[in-house]
Amino acid sequence: MNAPMKSAGGDWLRIATELQPETVALRRAIHREPEIGLSNPLTTAKVKAALAGLPLELREGSSTTGLVAVLRGAKPGRTVLLRGDMDALPMPEDVDVPFRSTIPGVMHACGHDSHTAMLSSAAKALCARRDLLAGTVLFMFQPGEEGWHGARYMMEDGLLDPTPDAAFALHIMPNGPAGVFASRPGTLMASSDTVRITVVGRGGHASMPHDAVDPVPIACEIVMALQALVTRRINAHDPAVLTFGKIEAGSTSNVIPETAHLLGTVRAVSETTRSDMHAGIQRVAAHIALAHGAHAEIEIEKGFPVTVCDGAAVRHAHTVLQDTFGFDAWRTMPSPVMGAEDFSYVLQKVKGAMIFLGVCPDGQDWRTACPCHSNRMELNEDVMARGVAAHCAIAERFLAEGFVS
Repeated sequence: MNAPMKSAGGDWLRIATELQPETVALRRAIHREPEIGLSNPLTTAKVKAALAGLPLELREGSSTTGLVAVLRGAKPGRTVLLRGDMDALPMPEDVDVPFRSTIPGVMHACGHDSHTAMLSSAAKALCARRDLLAGTVLFMFQPGEEGWHGARYMMEDGLLDPTPDAAFALHIMPNGPAGVFASRPGTLMASSDTVRITVVGRGGHASMPHDAVDPVPIACEIVMALQALVTRRINAHDPAVLTFGKIEAGSTSNVIPETAHLLGTVRAVSETTRSDMHAGIQRVAAHIALAHGAHAEIEIEKGFPVTVCDGAAVRHAHTVLQDTFGFDAWRTMPSPVMGAEDFSYVLQKVKGAMIFLGVCPDGQDWRTACPCHSNRMELNEDVMARGVAAHCAIAERFLAEGFVS
């Protein structure tokens, strides 16, 4: 890759490399003590300790242990938000590293430990260049990303008021070439909603199904019919994914149960398709059950909305990151990914973008490396310096010029 360009605040990659021991140490400390949900007190304490003594104002709310650190430049100007999420996943860690999780059944398998550490070091680097900044940087340290709606709660607590002019987030990707950034204008990630269906029939003896209303084959028929809904009623160019990960019914082999339960997830890349899927699930499940003399109780719990990146914000990141790291440092993604992200709440209110950063470990093929949410997920810590530098370069250029083309 080409040598990085110098910015008004200095060579950000060099500065980030100098901070690398602190970045790695914080990431590993957080990794050892992972926390789940909206309350991450140990992680928040580590962040506060890392930021101690810096010229930052801290904002905290009542709904989460998240915080926003505010850096005011030497002169007034625009406001840019940078986000790092902090929470872990309820799953075991099967990676043999000296800093592996000490909390049974909890692991930083999605890289949020690195996100927090990179954002903390970016705050240190930008604070050191405060006299050269015109405007304000908000560093959003957010718990509860893994399905807990932490971003929404922090916004409802008023921690992002007044609304910033731009917002950016980095997310590591073990299945990406090390050091390469990627994003796209428009839809980047899908919505994610939970589907619960209970088929209520009439129990009886397994030898006399005609005297019962067996919910098990009805539930199976609903699953298959809903797959046809996806392929026959949803536009292939505006797709949805529907997966049932759990089917539960009965207690033994010779009893027809009264109920069967389905648990699944539905994802879409537009709010139109999301709405169409919700209506279709209700319609198909209810009528199939009714056709067999049963009835279906259907609940769709709305999760994260579609993550939509502003075109100008993506172009800004694209230009800045190529200027900083070279032409080969950026890839425009050809299509969205079907994972979901609660930074989508921020992007509903603020022009901005989420950017993936490839962190494939040395010696592995990025195409086959263990992905996020794997119990064997690893990341290339050397690449974190690029993440720190990226935060700094994107924020500094936005404060100086607004969105660059």
